Amino acid sequence: MSKKKIDECIRDSLNDYFRDMGGEEPHGMYDMLLNVVEKPLLEVVMQRADQNQSRAAEWLGLNRNTLRKKLLEHKLLK
Repeated sequence: MSKKKIDECIRDSLNDYFRDMGGEEPHGMYDMLLNVVEKPLLEVVMQRADQNQSRAAEWLGLNRNTLRKKLLEHKLLK
């Protein structure tokens, strides 16, 4: 999937979200969206990296400690 297709998926999902709101004004969208995207991103990258945090951090462009903190926040570490 190209970056353009990911952009289109996000755009379509956001338009659906606003439509489903039925005219109500949203609140806290930025944090909501980051959390909705970040957890599956971390899950997939960790799976593809065979649970190797150093490799996953490198792929994501994060410090390993930052990745570990995010994994803990999303309850992806036991």
